[in-house]
Amino acid sequence: MRRLATWAILAAALLLAVIASNFIYGWTAAGPLERETSVVIKPGSSITSAAQQLEKTGVVKSASAFVSRAKVFGASSTIKAGEFVIPAKASNSDILSILTSGKTVQRMVTIPEGMPSIMVYERIMANDRLSGNVSLPAEGSVLPDSYAFDKNEPRADVLQRMQDAMTKTMVELWPERSADTAVKTPLEALTLASIVEKETALKSELRIVAGVYSNRLRTGMRLQADPTIIYPITKGKPLGRRILRSEITDVNDYNTYAMAGLPKGPIANPSRAAIAAVLNPQKTSALYFVADGKGGHVFADTLQEHNANVAKWYALRRQRGEM
Repeated sequence: MRRLATWAILAAALLLAVIASNFIYGWTAAGPLERETSVVIKPGSSITSAAQQLEKTGVVKSASAFVSRAKVFGASSTIKAGEFVIPAKASNSDILSILTSGKTVQRMVTIPEGMPSIMVYERIMANDRLSGNVSLPAEGSVLPDSYAFDKNEPRADVLQRMQDAMTKTMVELWPERSADTAVKTPLEALTLASIVEKETALKSELRIVAGVYSNRLRTGMRLQADPTIIYPITKGKPLGRRILRSEITDVNDYNTYAMAGLPKGPIANPSRAAIAAVLNPQKTSALYFVADGKGGHVFADTLQEHNANVAKWYALRRQRGEM
């Protein structure tokens, strides 16, 4: 009987050793995933609910086995929310390391400087990795930048981040405005900044263009900004043709050829740099500017100087076959 008991103990010990070995081996052994895939762990997920998602997508064979091993070998680890890429044959150990690393898939949507809200709306709606709908955002309410988002994140949440960023930017910049600025309210700052943004693609020119328009506003001159003619026609999209004479003289809430002062609101979503330029414009006596044919502009204090610059620009365009 004593010998039988000894064999029973040895058999039990051997069985426990096999179970323990299998438990340990299962932590580092290759998993069932045949090819790289992504999984989305929702905010607030527990290790159990995350494991169930992993089993559902075929990343692990058994959710309960993964949880048991994770509690033993990764007791102090906390999983993060987001979208994670899991490589083929990833072990339980590999998977937990990925879920606790915080290295989520970075998906970005980029809003360029000076993009009008209609195009912001279209860009957000066209992104098939977002979910839900959004309304057309107010012009000038979105800060141009690149924004990260998670797979299937609501479009409304992403748009709200863009608008919150603009609100934060205005709160930061408005108190830093100089006495030279010609704008009296944050809305006027956004409006003028959107015009400045559309008039030059060079960041180095933003402050001097802002200075020219500030001079015009102070003296009562019309801004005569071409983008303000186009905005009520296309809502800021490219016109695709030359501006008509009837459009230049059309009286509306935006056309600065037909009225003095600022339009009733922004004509695009200006960048932080353009807003800062309007709030701190370059001191200049210039009242005019025209393209220089090299991507920038040439500035003039008098109409006579400006007309000469315009003549040079037209001559260059004729030479290029553009006129």
